[in-house]
Amino acid sequence: MKEKQDFEGVFSLGKNGVAFVKNKKNGETIEIPSHEGNTALHKDIVLVAITKPELNEGRVLKVLERAHKGFVGILRELNGKFILEPDNFKIPHIEITNPPKNTKSIGNKVFVNITQYKPNLKGIMEADLGDPKSNDAIMKGIAREEGFTDTFPQKVLDEGEKLRAEKIEEDEKKKRRDMRSVTTFTIDPQDAKDFDDALSIQKLKNNNYEIGIHIADVSHYVRMNSPIDIEAQERTTSVYLVDRTIPMLPEVLSNDLCSLRPNEERLAFSVVLEVHPSSGKILNQWFGKTLIKSDKRFSYEEAQEIIDKKQGDFVEELLTLDALAKIYEKERYKDGSLDFETNEVKFVLDENGVPLKVALKKRIDTNKLIEEFMLLANRRVSEYMQKSPFFIYRVHDKPEPERVETLKEFLNILGYHPKLVDGIIEKKELQRIIKDAEGKAISDALQTVIVRSMQKAVYTTKNIGHFGLSFKFYSHFTSPIRRYPDVVAHRLLYAQLQHQELPYTQDWVEKICSKSSQQEQKAVNAERNSIKLKQVEYMAQKKASEIFSGVVTGASKFGVFVAEEKSLSEGMIRLFDLGDDFWEYKEKAGIIVGKKTKKIFKIGDIVKIKIKRIDIPKKLIDYELAKETNQKTDTKKFYEKK
Repeated sequence: MKEKQDFEGVFSLGKNGVAFVKNKKNGETIEIPSHEGNTALHKDIVLVAITKPELNEGRVLKVLERAHKGFVGILRELNGKFILEPDNFKIPHIEITNPPKNTKSIGNKVFVNITQYKPNLKGIMEADLGDPKSNDAIMKGIAREEGFTDTFPQKVLDEGEKLRAEKIEEDEKKKRRDMRSVTTFTIDPQDAKDFDDALSIQKLKNNNYEIGIHIADVSHYVRMNSPIDIEAQERTTSVYLVDRTIPMLPEVLSNDLCSLRPNEERLAFSVVLEVHPSSGKILNQWFGKTLIKSDKRFSYEEAQEIIDKKQGDFVEELLTLDALAKIYEKERYKDGSLDFETNEVKFVLDENGVPLKVALKKRIDTNKLIEEFMLLANRRVSEYMQKSPFFIYRVHDKPEPERVETLKEFLNILGYHPKLVDGIIEKKELQRIIKDAEGKAISDALQTVIVRSMQKAVYTTKNIGHFGLSFKFYSHFTSPIRRYPDVVAHRLLYAQLQHQELPYTQDWVEKICSKSSQQEQKAVNAERNSIKLKQVEYMAQKKASEIFSGVVTGASKFGVFVAEEKSLSEGMIRLFDLGDDFWEYKEKAGIIVGKKTKKIFKIGDIVKIKIKRIDIPKKLIDYELAKETNQKTDTKKFYEKK
């Protein structure tokens, strides 16, 4: 019998102090008794040794990576000591070693940075966020816990103001390709505050088109190792919460100097392409610094209306760009590119942050238009930079075999039987399945499961291509306002164009790649937590007797996860609320089966639900099945159109 080896995984704390760690290689879950946790906290990455194979028990040998450096909660005074009562109920109380000078902070929401893990948790209070019930304090807390703050050091703000006072010098204008006379516009969300990319188009004498993809020249203003640059290296990304943006760069840059606003001269770094009008073939390309002047700011909806009606400002230019974008999109799919269009929600909030309405975001053709030209620019830049000793790539590896097997089992349950080629499901087969599911109840959940089976895209100097997009070379160049890797890409590209020595060593760039990948995931966590909070608050306004339609989004040994259809508010129907049966969780298939009735609950099932319990601070919803639900034992109805 082969001895089980130590493995890495995420520490997930359950009830009664018992935790579970899933082996990321084989998917096996090991139980960690409360006395074997070795200071690990919920969501930490740990190294585990199996101590009792027959009971699937183990112990934490070492905490490899802390999920959080600090926690948000309520400041309490207890027996003459100050403690943090964390918002996360899975984290124990934390003793505060620097008593607050102002006792008015007691009862407020605060952020505490952990300084000691054993024998008990201790930390330093770093910020008083205010009234724990206020939306502002709650949102700041969500960001703080993931390591982001909406305030900048004074020296960063001071440098920003100095940059604001500077004017674009004539010498700088002369160094650049002057494209102010070329028709240029931006297309962004209706509520966008910064415009970091613009498109220009003009017809050439040979009847080809010259397309300019213009990106705000952030690296002109953000000088290497300046206070703004050092702060941006720490943040590496902007964070988008439901009601606010926490920017990577101070507002003077993100919303002013580096925002390509209409009728204002702006500095850009551009990809200019000569394109055949009917085939979209790239005949010539040019990269470099430009001076531009946007003629118009469109929202996605405004530009779409002009395209649909074939009349309005810059109608010919928009129609041409739309036609070219569709060519590039078709070529991507032909090459095996995967495109996931899962639903996202948008909230309408009142002045206090209370959710009044919720709607699904619509992805229209103008969204895709901009996306295709940004993909094109990113791709052309990374291809060109093969001339350089190294570059910063956005890569996406092939799925791991274990995850592919799990995905295949799930697809088999739904009636899809893809073959494995070299250990993976071919992308064109996944395309076919996604296409087949369009308009069906299973569609969103199916795409979510496919995404979960994939590796995460990351930044690195070691190019392995982008599996999901089917690109051999891909980078991020188009959003330096909100992503630090794009700033690095700009600097590397400029050095290559100028035949200068690269401004970084490869080791330094690899380190910033690793940090940026980690920070990106933390920003995603903060965004999801803010959405989850508003979903819970929204559902809390509903009546207990109200019946909703829901979609099963997952399963666990505790119950079934269900998302309410209109708001996508996810909650759990616990096993004892599924009906009179003995319910079994089939982990590999991701389903729950009734032993007596043979009823199956699986991802994509439509169920009728009612609210059983809501806990806003914990962001938890418990649903229960409504009597109207008649769960089937087959999958036939899930192939029918909605």
